[in-house]
Amino acid sequence: MNIPSWRNNFPFQFITHQTEKYSYFQSAQLALKGGCKWIQLRMKDVPAEEVEAMARRVKPLCKEQNATFIIDDHVEVCRKVEADGVHLGKHDMPPAEARKILGSRFIIGGTCNTYEDVWAIKDDVDYIGCGPFRFTATKKNLAPVLGLDGYRHIVWNCRSNGINLPVVAIGGITVGDIPGILEAGANGIALSGTILNAENPETETERIVSIFAS
Repeated sequence: MNIPSWRNNFPFQFITHQTEKYSYFQSAQLALKGGCKWIQLRMKDVPAEEVEAMARRVKPLCKEQNATFIIDDHVEVCRKVEADGVHLGKHDMPPAEARKILGSRFIIGGTCNTYEDVWAIKDDVDYIGCGPFRFTATKKNLAPVLGLDGYRHIVWNCRSNGINLPVVAIGGITVGDIPGILEAGANGIALSGTILNAENPETETERIVSIFAS
């Protein structure tokens, strides 16, 4: 597994999404070809068997590129295919329960919208997916939009209270938003539509990778 290197990979995460043009598999391929080192396989409202089948296809691609491979929601699939970890939404399995199943070998990320959300799961996760930054059509039942002030508030409260978990911003983020979000205190960003809606997703990924490299 890539556990020792995950902290180097997490600042730029790609979340798979199926569009009229690209399948889940193709979306992961494009992000990896563009140099992204963190893939989250997100397949909402799809049976676990299909998620597992796709995970077994995507995992070797991630391994070839030394990329961290995370599965959204499905703790048992994560364990069975030996992905690097799982990301859990607020309405998925509680992180504490997932930790009992997975132990310390796997990465666990948790979704938060408020500082109170972070406090509730801080002892059971390795990083926080915090959002949404703005409205995004790729997610149902969207939580209140945070904006830059929301990130400043959450990160300040975390650091002031000794919570040093990495905070990854998510939700409707564009390339131009990245500097401001990082200045607001987030440690990384997660993207989906920004890449897949680009004229050339691979080139767009390369451009984002270069921002973090610089």
